[in-house]
Amino acid sequence: MATQTYQNHTQRVPGFLAVGVLLLLLFIGGGVNLYRSIGDHQRLYSAALVLVLTACVFATAFYARAFALKAQDRAIRAEESIRHFILTGKPLDPRLEPRQIVALRFASDDEFPALAVRAAEQNMKPDDIKQLVKYWRADTHRV
Repeated sequence: MATQTYQNHTQRVPGFLAVGVLLLLLFIGGGVNLYRSIGDHQRLYSAALVLVLTACVFATAFYARAFALKAQDRAIRAEESIRHFILTGKPLDPRLEPRQIVALRFASDDEFPALAVRAAEQNMKPDDIKQLVKYWRADTHRV
């Protein structure tokens, strides 16, 4: 595995994207089928069922992803709070938003405390925080 940097730290899962595209196409096809079934009471129920079930699967996939990321964000926030306390003896600045803390996890121990202060004082965007990291600390466990 190549050394992780700002340029290559994002992870894309092609299978997840492919399933999303297929679900979107299935939803569109279900909508077209439902529209064409209006007036044909033999097909109307099954066409509506396909559309509703597709929407439910799409929503389930979305929420499964969102819930997993939220749980990871909470774990990262706890880890980085402990890390900051170990390095400085002080709690992490409460002005930092969760997304900023998630971005700070890439900073090395040497630059983490100063970058955390700067991020809080300047209300930096997560992407700007990551771009300022000089010595990248890889996180290969995020999904």
